[in-house]
Amino acid sequence: MEEVLCPRDAGRFIAKNSKDVSIADEGVRSVASVLCEKYQEKTFGVECWKSMHKLHPQMTNEDAVNWVFVVDTLNFSFWAESDDTKCLVKYKEEMYSGYWTLCAAMNRALDEGFHMTSASYYSNITFEELSHVLRSDSGSPMPMLAERHRVLTETGRILVQSFGGSFLECLRRCGHSAQALLRLVVENFPCYRDEATFKSKRVALYKRAQILVADIWGLLEGKGDGFFNDIGTLTMFADYRVPQALVYLGALKYSSRLMQKLKDGVMFESGEEQEVEIRGCSIWCVELIQEELARLLAERGVAKAQDINAVLLDYYLWDYARAHRDEMAHIPIHHIRCIYY
Repeated sequence: MEEVLCPRDAGRFIAKNSKDVSIADEGVRSVASVLCEKYQEKTFGVECWKSMHKLHPQMTNEDAVNWVFVVDTLNFSFWAESDDTKCLVKYKEEMYSGYWTLCAAMNRALDEGFHMTSASYYSNITFEELSHVLRSDSGSPMPMLAERHRVLTETGRILVQSFGGSFLECLRRCGHSAQALLRLVVENFPCYRDEATFKSKRVALYKRAQILVADIWGLLEGKGDGFFNDIGTLTMFADYRVPQALVYLGALKYSSRLMQKLKDGVMFESGEEQEVEIRGCSIWCVELIQEELARLLAERGVAKAQDINAVLLDYYLWDYARAHRDEMAHIPIHHIRCIYY
């Protein structure tokens, strides 16, 4: 079997061989300096996954674990081609967009009696039922409904057949290792197998598989079944929002030809060289920010290196990108329709 570089090694390799995306050392130091202040203000940490996002489950039971598994299985491709075609979901008198449409729809469905945390139910859900569960309140449907139906039913069947119908069983087979859980997910659930070929090497990006492990860690606050002794080995989750934030903050740079392509709204293919460069360089950029941040905090005696990880940085940067999307509008995201992010 061909060797696949893990996300961290893939990020390093891609950054070293990238043509159109580069990492700016000064920008890395600047972002780390800002994050140093934010960390000391307790603006980000493992507890923020729940406390800052009211649509995430607040309980720490088996249903909550299965909620995370279903949501992360369907967590892909929410961007709209225009403001007029945004999918919006209303829940408890509030309208949500992007990733939050999925969380709102999931909670709405549970309130309405749909057993969306039960693999025996959603492994057999019909396309019509899922379309109703994920229905939009804006007239524009959630993108890729057919693909969402396919991956949800496929994943549900595997969970029932191999893991007793509960993602908690997957956790308990992994000996408190984030990497063991990551391997289990990638090897058993095909829709999480986010890999590409770059410069003749197979590289793993694993955005959704890693965010699944990290979200379980966040849900359970790193305790009990959610304690992973190697959580620091995960990288950031290479999507389209965090790279945009990294460019805006000066840590990543795009070539003029790539920037023009983005401004022209060209649709990328999954695994295309420039798409892999954007994602891989983002991974390595956050690794460098993490190293510099850990150094700064250690200098101040605020935190040890093991207290800082790419998961926390990604959570902060993703929220930052959402909060500052208007200021960052001049930096276009790369457009792609795929199940991997």
